[in-house]
Amino acid sequence: MTSSASVIRGTVAVVGVGAAGTLAAIQLCEIAMRRHIPLRILLIDPAPEAGRGRAYASRDPRHLLNVPAGGMSCYPDDPGHFVRWLCRHGQPEITAADFVPRYRYGAYLADTLGQAIIAAHGVAEIRRLRTRVTDCHFHGRTARMELADGTTAEADGVVLAVGPTTTSSARLPAPLRTSDRFVADAWAPDALDAPAAPGCTDDVLLVGTGLTAVDVALHLERAGRTVYAVSRTGLLPQAHLVTPLPPVPSDELPTALGLPMLRAAVHRHISRVQRAQGDWRPAVDGLRPRTAQLWASLSPDDRADFLRHDASVWNTHRHRMPPTTAEVLARMRRTHRLHTRRAEVTDAHPLTPTSWAIDLSDGHRLTVGWIIDCTGRGLPLAQSTDVLWRNLRRHGLAVPGPLGIGVATRHGQLCDEAGHPRHPVWTLGAPRQGELWETTAIPEIRVQAAEVADRVLSLPAFGDATDSPSPRTRRRPSDGAGLALTTNSAAAAAYRKGTERMLKVQAGAEKAFRRATTLDPGFAVAHAALALIGYEGGADVDIPRALAQARRCAAERADDRERAFVDMVAQRVRGQAQEADAALLRYLDAWPGDRLALAAAVPTIAFAGLHDAHNGTARRLVEQTAPAHDGHWFHTSLLAFMRQEEGRFDEAGQLAEQALAQEPNSGHAMHALAHVHYEQGDHAAGRSRLDDWLAGHGRGATHRAHFSWHAALHELALDDSAAVRRRWTTQLAPGKVTGVRALVDSGSLLWRAWLTGSWQGRLPITDVVDAVAADAFERPATAFTALHAAIALTAAGDLPGLRRLHSHARTADLAQRDVIAPLCEAFENLVEEAWPRAAQQLERLLPKLPTVGGSAAQREIVEETLLYALVSAGRCDTAKERLQQRLDRRSSPHDRRRLAALPA
Repeated sequence: MTSSASVIRGTVAVVGVGAAGTLAAIQLCEIAMRRHIPLRILLIDPAPEAGRGRAYASRDPRHLLNVPAGGMSCYPDDPGHFVRWLCRHGQPEITAADFVPRYRYGAYLADTLGQAIIAAHGVAEIRRLRTRVTDCHFHGRTARMELADGTTAEADGVVLAVGPTTTSSARLPAPLRTSDRFVADAWAPDALDAPAAPGCTDDVLLVGTGLTAVDVALHLERAGRTVYAVSRTGLLPQAHLVTPLPPVPSDELPTALGLPMLRAAVHRHISRVQRAQGDWRPAVDGLRPRTAQLWASLSPDDRADFLRHDASVWNTHRHRMPPTTAEVLARMRRTHRLHTRRAEVTDAHPLTPTSWAIDLSDGHRLTVGWIIDCTGRGLPLAQSTDVLWRNLRRHGLAVPGPLGIGVATRHGQLCDEAGHPRHPVWTLGAPRQGELWETTAIPEIRVQAAEVADRVLSLPAFGDATDSPSPRTRRRPSDGAGLALTTNSAAAAAYRKGTERMLKVQAGAEKAFRRATTLDPGFAVAHAALALIGYEGGADVDIPRALAQARRCAAERADDRERAFVDMVAQRVRGQAQEADAALLRYLDAWPGDRLALAAAVPTIAFAGLHDAHNGTARRLVEQTAPAHDGHWFHTSLLAFMRQEEGRFDEAGQLAEQALAQEPNSGHAMHALAHVHYEQGDHAAGRSRLDDWLAGHGRGATHRAHFSWHAALHELALDDSAAVRRRWTTQLAPGKVTGVRALVDSGSLLWRAWLTGSWQGRLPITDVVDAVAADAFERPATAFTALHAAIALTAAGDLPGLRRLHSHARTADLAQRDVIAPLCEAFENLVEEAWPRAAQQLERLLPKLPTVGGSAAQREIVEETLLYALVSAGRCDTAKERLQQRLDRRSSPHDRRRLAALPA
């Protein structure tokens, strides 16, 4: 129900809650929530559960989606949503290339709608009417719908998501159509119960050889039964590749030049791609984005010609079946349990009460116990027996589409005979086939759902979203640094709190940003901030979802700065280093006072920073933005961190102390001071200062593990191995630290302690690995995470894991290709005790390490690994030189002892 503060502005009726209706309802909920449009949504369908319809109701596990999971998201701008849902619901091993049972997709649709309804609580009132709409007519601008239960319902806009018009078996012999051994609709409830009953081995004839026939054949397959399938072409759908190839688009296809030229151009495109790729599928998939445009360019005669001569071949190649399904069908054909024929049924005669003789147009006669119509194609609108479509046509609300296929629409809105939309009635999916041709698959329907929902909620009945701030509003709240925010004051306050906690490196930023999006679901910058801290800091955020929400909100209401912020975050999350850095630098050049963006640019404790920060870009950026921050403690903290990176430790220490005097909770200032103490060899004072801060102002620090790691580095340098073990147990062991922090801090400390002889006994590295998500090892998002993943895998002696990471790095961003991939190879040699080779590779990599991000103290672990490899390879003189160079930079009792212990 809506809150008492909201007044419903209008009602939308979604007729049908199968896949298309569910997708439309999801979009209606989310757009209403973003725009803050109080409305009522009627979901009208007799089905017990939304989302399944006929397509996704089958519980047969052999009935798989005909599209890989990566192509089945509800959201066109968030393609990985379905895969992530599967991973969260018991199938963590699923990838975008997998084909999953259709029943799982029905559950996904229902759950996603449920989540959208919950999120829209207080804005959208949802009513579920479990009945059918039998008629619809208009009184002024209001649609009045007559329902099968004898009641009526009214709405300001109607979305018809009832699927294709009903099928007809009129072309089959009349005696057959009245037989109880004939199934006219394979997907009607319980239609296949009798032929699928245990022990039933009667042979079956399937009329049709498309995807419906494939599913029925799988469902009825059993020993002792033969399944026959006939159609005009006798062609079964082609199979998807086991390892898919990316689509190859063609922008050279002619339009408005007629079918013969288009047909020739398509054949050339397919031949060219097949020669280059070794397969035709990428060419056909590359045509998909242009199919509607090409179809629209054809004349009615050309379209009719296409339907007669090309449609069947197109459908068998365009609408393919999963590889595993193809394997089962191939096995059925090899064992003569499946036969396909290019023929039509010409006559039928009952032989016994349970068997029929079927005559085919190719002269063959079959004896079968069941006949099932699997053509699956709806009637032209003029011949439809569906009561709703018949009444809509009688009222003039629906007219046949091109060639009589589906209904005439413009942008999904039903048109009159003149081609003009007259009433607020829309449809999507199969009824638009005459207009679009390709319109029955989820990738097309989800785009239509978003467009239809947007157009429905733009009706005058739903008014302007006056409750939502506009970029043109004169007085808007700010982010705390004077930058205006397009949101309400409560959401802005939550955003400021989240930003402040991020700047102080305190816990609670994620919670505050989430509250901001709850208070204003259309708050683009808050969604983007969530995506940013999820990507950079490992917060528990569905990053693609948050980013998609940010982009939708920015498109609807945001000013230039907010849109630029969202674009900057999107570039960063995509992981393309050069583009991400360029977007961030452009943004800060225009808005240098944005403290959250500046934090993302500087490689400190909370963010990885610019990818090319090692060449001085981050330092110059901090200096250039100084006037915009006017001595603010956060900017002073960043400047302190930059100065210690330059080796200007005295100045860095003074700046850090200055920032801490202004804001004692500043984690960035304390972090800079920790580096100053470490690099100056002031280990006792550094440990003491860190422990005091952690016990006081740092109690709420979100990265406490990293400060503990810094304290442990001091203890390693002091040669106090007992203190290192105590700190590990009390502050850094898994359970106290999880996620990426466990990988970066806990895992690296263990490896460093073991390399330097400061850890005796069992190394609990497997505990660390178990505390980290598998993706961090298999598909790390950044080079910095990949570096620490490689360290943990090396410490665990996991050679297969290192090789998988190596394989990922070779195809990832530039830093991973240039540094992480060869680093994995060096670590592989280390695990295999190929010491000389490992040492040689690590020596070559050291100068490149700054490109992975992080601090010099963090990257030092690779030098420690090199020292171990050098000593193991017998190159003790080289190891001595490196240790002496380090002692010349800073004192360390531990390094002095190691140096003295090395043999000549």
